[in-house]
Amino acid sequence: ATPQEIAGWDIDVRGPDGLGLPPGKGNVAAGEELYMTQCAACHGLDGMSRLPDAPNIGGESSIYLERQLRLFRSGERQHPQMSIIAQGLSDEDIADLSAYYGAIEIEVTSVPE
Repeated sequence: ATPQEIAGWDIDVRGPDGLGLPPGKGNVAAGEELYMTQCAACHGLDGMSRLPDAPNIGGESSIYLERQLRLFRSGERQHPQMSIIAQGLSDEDIADLSAYYGAIEIEVTSVPE
């Protein structure tokens, strides 16, 4: 991987002080509405993708998701679909989508023996 590709994978989600996450922001209801029109086709209705090249992002950290959407929008991170989609997102859209995805609760169960 090139240094530019590696920089695009930066997933440090700590706040500016390095100690914790900033206070929540974004509107979950607005994020859900935007999600249904922009994201659900690839990332699934519940954030669990049914496509092999789209990640499961339901329940992911809203701070992580916001950072990744901003990287796609700026061009620092590249993906054929996400780079195009993110171009049309405002800062508010990104905060709303991140809040919605972060609000999805994921339940993990053990594998039956």
